[in-house]
Amino acid sequence: MNAMIFAAGLGSRLRPITDQLPKALVVVAGQTLLERAIHLLAMQGVSRIVINVHHHAEQIVSFVQNQGYFGLDIQFSDEREELLETGGGLLKAAPLLNNGKPFIVLNSDIICNIDFAKMMKSHIDKKAFATLAVRERPESSRQLLFDEQGLLGGWENRKTAECILFKEESLLKPLAFSGIHILNPEWFELCSQRGKFSIIDSYLELGRKWPIVAHRHDEDYWFDVGSIEKLAEAETFLKGK
Repeated sequence: MNAMIFAAGLGSRLRPITDQLPKALVVVAGQTLLERAIHLLAMQGVSRIVINVHHHAEQIVSFVQNQGYFGLDIQFSDEREELLETGGGLLKAAPLLNNGKPFIVLNSDIICNIDFAKMMKSHIDKKAFATLAVRERPESSRQLLFDEQGLLGGWENRKTAECILFKEESLLKPLAFSGIHILNPEWFELCSQRGKFSIIDSYLELGRKWPIVAHRHDEDYWFDVGSIEKLAEAETFLKGK
C-alpha cells in the first residue's frame, strides 16, 4: 500500500518555531510530527511513502536519511521551486505514488489514531472514488457537506458565507475534513486542474459525477497542530497517555 505525506507547507501559524524548522519536524511529546505520521502508516501496512518538500526541504530529507528511511521505501517529491498546495503537490508526485491501487494521503500536521485498514475496507466496499475522513467539528469555519448516503454534495465557509452546492441543501450534513483521505489512482487522469490548487477544489468538481464518500471517525483522537495553541493541546494529551 502506498501513501503520501504532505510536508511542504510553510507552517506560518507555527512561527517563530517554523522560521528555522519545517513544520513536519516540529517535536510533540518527544517525537517529530513526521515520525508520528510515518509510524502510523507503517504500523498499518504501508510500504512506500512519498513526502513532498519545500520549506527547509533539506532538513526533512536529511532527517529521513539519518533514520535509515525508517526501514521503508520513502521517496521525496521536490517542490522547492514552487509550492503547489495539496492538489498540485499530489499531481506532481504521481510518478512516485501511482501503482494502480488506492492510496492514502495524510497531512503531516495531523496527529490521530485512525484505523486505515477500516477506512480502506470502507473505501473498497462502497466502491468510492475517494474517501475523506471527517468528524463533527462545529467550530471549524470550513465544512464539507454530505448527503444521507454519505456522498459529497458541497462545501461551505461559515466565516465568508461562501457556499458550493451540487445537491439539495436541506439534505446535506456539515462535517469537517480531517486531512486524511484514500484516493483511487484514476484521479490523476480525471483531475482537470493543473499547477497550484487545493485538492478540495478537485473533489468539489469530481464529486458531481464520482462517489466521494465520508468516513466518520469521531471516536478517534485527532489533532490539527497547525497552531501554537493546538500544538500545546496535543502535547498535553499525548503526555497524559
